[in-house]
Amino acid sequence: MPAAFGLAIAAVLLCLSAAPPLGAQSVDLDAATIQQLSAAMDAGTLTSERLVTLSLARLAAYDDQGPRLNSVLTLNRNALAQARALDAQRRTTGKRSLLHGIPVILKDNYDTRDLPTTGGSILLEGSVPPDDAFLVKKLRDAGAVILAKANLSEFASGSAFSSLGGQTRNPHDPLRTPSGSSGGTGASIAAAFATLGMGTDTGGSIRGPSTVNGIVGLKPTLGLLSRDGIIPLALSFDTGGPMARHVSDVAVALDVLAGVDDADTVTWRSRGRTDSGYVRHLRANALAGARIGVARDFLGHDAEVDWVTDAALARMRAAGATIVEVRLPRWLIDAKGDFYSAVRYPEFASQIATYLATLSPGYPRSLAELSARADSIVAPRPDGAGPNAMRWSLFKRELGSGTLSDPRYTAVRDHALPLVRAHLDGLFAAQRLDAIVYPTGSRRPDLISAPPEPPGGGAASGSNLANLSGFPELVVPAGFTTDQLPVGVSFLGPAFSEGTLLGLGFAFEQRTRARRLPRFTPPLPGEKLIVR
Repeated sequence: MPAAFGLAIAAVLLCLSAAPPLGAQSVDLDAATIQQLSAAMDAGTLTSERLVTLSLARLAAYDDQGPRLNSVLTLNRNALAQARALDAQRRTTGKRSLLHGIPVILKDNYDTRDLPTTGGSILLEGSVPPDDAFLVKKLRDAGAVILAKANLSEFASGSAFSSLGGQTRNPHDPLRTPSGSSGGTGASIAAAFATLGMGTDTGGSIRGPSTVNGIVGLKPTLGLLSRDGIIPLALSFDTGGPMARHVSDVAVALDVLAGVDDADTVTWRSRGRTDSGYVRHLRANALAGARIGVARDFLGHDAEVDWVTDAALARMRAAGATIVEVRLPRWLIDAKGDFYSAVRYPEFASQIATYLATLSPGYPRSLAELSARADSIVAPRPDGAGPNAMRWSLFKRELGSGTLSDPRYTAVRDHALPLVRAHLDGLFAAQRLDAIVYPTGSRRPDLISAPPEPPGGGAASGSNLANLSGFPELVVPAGFTTDQLPVGVSFLGPAFSEGTLLGLGFAFEQRTRARRLPRFTPPLPGEKLIVR
């Protein structure tokens, strides 16, 4: 963001500050929930224009300056004008939903009709899709303000680096990774650049960034949310999902986003299984009487992460939950990474071509064309965009991974994935579990300079269980290590159990209140909001 634009935003903030009216209370920008923000706008103590202005000021201070998080690829220059129009609409005809006037950041693999959608790749630079992704249209119809498109792991795979946007940094420690692939969304929401973010998850790409950036994230049941208009990675696993600083904000978003889309037939599974209102599950006593399984297979890799996890389990037990020790079979721990790769690589090679066919002339039409063009870009440009050797090398592996009719692929798709689902369903039923809990990341976030994690998170991570099964998983901040790095816990549930998971996560969040604004992105002047 240009410095002059940031100065202009700061000047506007001085004009927008107001004394609290009688009976009102102030709350920090990063601590305000969507419900509080909406109530404040209803009461006239806040406007969407001011909220967007505050968001832009934080972007100006911390994304290209200060810790230089580099979390945003494209800013919506019409965001303030759209916020003003939504304020006028609220005054004349009322709000469309709780998201009316709320700023949202989208991972840059969601199609947007008025902003480029690049997947973070220089190979798709400047590509503006013909229309919005289904979930983006739902957000706009609900009155949300699309503030920006976030940096990501290129084509949603690999480390938190893209050839177009470069390296994204973690706001809790800029020397550490924000995790991939929704790292830009995770960092920007943790740093309070927007109230709500949208990520995608194929093998942990919402949950990894949520835990290491210290925020809430939901990987929903496969079929709950449409993928239409999202650049695919592997449609057997892909799903979009909300990322926010509060469990209640994720529930508010899910009330808007869930539903059948005939353009994505996997959503037909959700007919009759979506909830009539996810917000209604937000009960502070939801842990009382719950049966929680703890998967200790994913402990024992970092003593401080283990301590935070055990402290979290103690809080759940104190809230009335029964904690049940569970163990996953060795075959599943050992094979889950291979199952993931056997599906993920050939599906991208096939499915990316379908997406590329929707783009304007001049862009690649296949993975082979993407790879060939990448081979011609061997040096960075003056603006820093340039080679992404690790991701572009993976193009070759994807190209050589076989077709969707190869026995290796069909055996895993038709037999191994149903086996994983059946085993987890049996575990939930046999132990009468409401959720299985484990540390989302078994170790603290790596230094950016460290070697990357294996595809799908490796044996030490439980993240790809939710993708292999299609089950939902909610990440909630649980605490911090001695070096002030956040740790999150995952609540994994059976298919379409989002309401239960949100209730459990909300009750846990209310007892721990472990989330903190990152120390490298502190409050700016004028960020106290007046709510009732």
